Amino acid sequence: MPNLLMIEDDARLAQMVGEYLQKSGFGITHAADGRAGLALLDPPPATGLPDLVILDLMLPDMDGLEVCRRLRALPHEASRVPVLMLTAKGDPLDRVIGLELGADDYLPKPFEPRELLARIRAVLRRRGESAPAANRVMRFGSLEIDRDARTVALAGRPCELTSYQFDLLAALAERAGRVLTRDQIMEAVRGRELEAFDRSIDVHMGRIRAAIEDDAKNPRRILTVRGVGYVFAKQQD
Repeated sequence: MPNLLMIEDDARLAQMVGEYLQKSGFGITHAADGRAGLALLDPPPATGLPDLVILDLMLPDMDGLEVCRRLRALPHEASRVPVLMLTAKGDPLDRVIGLELGADDYLPKPFEPRELLARIRAVLRRRGESAPAANRVMRFGSLEIDRDARTVALAGRPCELTSYQFDLLAALAERAGRVLTRDQIMEAVRGRELEAFDRSIDVHMGRIRAAIEDDAKNPRRILTVRGVGYVFAKQQD
């Protein structure tokens, strides 16, 4: 049974969503504010970390963006737990900032519980999928992508990526030399469909470049093809 941590100050919403997700086969732990949620992640509990964090943007003690930033900065495995952020409807800036801070996906309020369930399953599916044996470890010069361990290293130095960003990088690397549109990239990772004017792919690509490029402003590994999409370079130093 996958276990979820929901950090949400609206007790009524948390109860409603929790009951729905429990009926769908998930274990639920609820924290009413950011500090309580972080306390359940740092230090990692003896019972194990949650498989995913549902994080509300508007919390009474600190906003969800700060919680996400602190979570991603933790010096242990909790920093890699996927985060699905609940944002205010119609506020794309919050979504972009959340993705930049390391959220794997977002869902605007108000939402249908069925959509939340679909998003959760998509994130967990992406994280749990393994690659064919031949593609378990991909090497491009000094860059190494290990699909089984879900790790990325540059010249032996670990690169910090969210679960979703790892999937995006792996999808591009498996198709090295092929130009992919944003829709093709989204389809490759089996995530949600691209919404109108949704620039989340571009935000994630910026984060990936910051992690794997020597100079993110002059990338050599992930190249932008203007008006089309992105291409992962086959030949790298």
